[in-house]
Amino acid sequence: MTMKKIGGFIYPWGNGHFTRMMHLDKVIRETMKNDIEIHYSSSGEIYQKLLKKFEEKRLIHNIDMPIPIDGKKGPSVFLSLYNFLLPVKDRAPLLSVMANYLRSEGRLYDNQKFNLIINDGDVGSNAIAKRRNVDSIFITNQFRPRLWASRFYLYPGLLYISANIAKATKIIVADSAPPNTICEYNLNFPDKLKEKVIYAGHFSNGIVKHSEPKSDFERLIETADNFGYWMITGNKSTNEITRSTYEKIFRRSEMDSERRIISHARKDTSLDKVLGKDGKTYSIAEACEKRIDWIQIDIGFMSEQEKDNVLNLCKYAVINGSHTAMGEILGGKAKPIIGIPVYDEHTNQIKWAQDRKLGILSTSIKNTIKAVSQIHRNYNKYQENLAEFCRNYDTNGTKNTVKIISEMLKDQKEL
Repeated sequence: MTMKKIGGFIYPWGNGHFTRMMHLDKVIRETMKNDIEIHYSSSGEIYQKLLKKFEEKRLIHNIDMPIPIDGKKGPSVFLSLYNFLLPVKDRAPLLSVMANYLRSEGRLYDNQKFNLIINDGDVGSNAIAKRRNVDSIFITNQFRPRLWASRFYLYPGLLYISANIAKATKIIVADSAPPNTICEYNLNFPDKLKEKVIYAGHFSNGIVKHSEPKSDFERLIETADNFGYWMITGNKSTNEITRSTYEKIFRRSEMDSERRIISHARKDTSLDKVLGKDGKTYSIAEACEKRIDWIQIDIGFMSEQEKDNVLNLCKYAVINGSHTAMGEILGGKAKPIIGIPVYDEHTNQIKWAQDRKLGILSTSIKNTIKAVSQIHRNYNKYQENLAEFCRNYDTNGTKNTVKIISEMLKDQKEL
């Protein structure tokens, strides 16, 4: 087969799009080997991650993509709207960024003559691919999410995004097929699109090999019983609002005896500390050496092995409702969740899990504390429901998507 060129366009808001595409990249290269050349485009932190990951820099393209402006709780609608015509926080007006972004992507298409486009989050690239008659795949876990009353003003933007998603040749939903689709409430495809929609399965990271010696952190938690895993993930604004919420929860007297691990998802070892039941604070190494009976462990960043051990040992997980995390925890580890959402897409996914008694949606400190108690009280019932869900949890998303990619390239006429 003649060498084929694939263009991968990754939206740079958050880490989910990048993580999903890198899982797919691994399987593409294992399956198609030397028959393909993959180019990646993004901006900001995701562009830097791509440069770090891939040696051949000519295949990595820096295209400034329009993203919202961070606020105190997720993107700031006011600043993002203001930025439409005027510069904000050293950000050029969105109108000019949009024009430059579409021109830059268009030039890349023209220069590289891609055989296939894979877009994760980048809806503008769908439109360019359609205009240039290039086959495209759009990978997603949302199409037209249910909006809650407080977010009605986002509806016009939602229509614009869904209209551009619809321009893809095929739409790959990175989730199990109905009725086991975690992102179901974020989809709502019209009947006219259903022929091009494929439920490929979750883009799972696969089984984590425990090949490294146990760290002090792992030794510290391996004999602990009955702890919760409190995750902090997402971009800067999401990270900060989640951390602030957790701190308020832990100050409540009802949480005094609730053992927990807080993962900050930041490569900052100054965050690593252990709070003992004696009220003293220790380093992780000291707590491990002295076998401290702990109530809280804060850790900046965990290895894949450490994270896997935490998920295996924890009783429940507290998350913001991101799609990737929900799949890993509910389907991969069969652990109930407490979801404290930041965006409507989070609310929808947690609500889906709650409707199936796999977890609890919480929108306040009081609700979260109540949810912890409820999970302890009804744990066996949650385990029964999760066991049933796990039997239908599809982890073959990357393999199934690569099959689709291979078929689409095979169907193209040799140039």
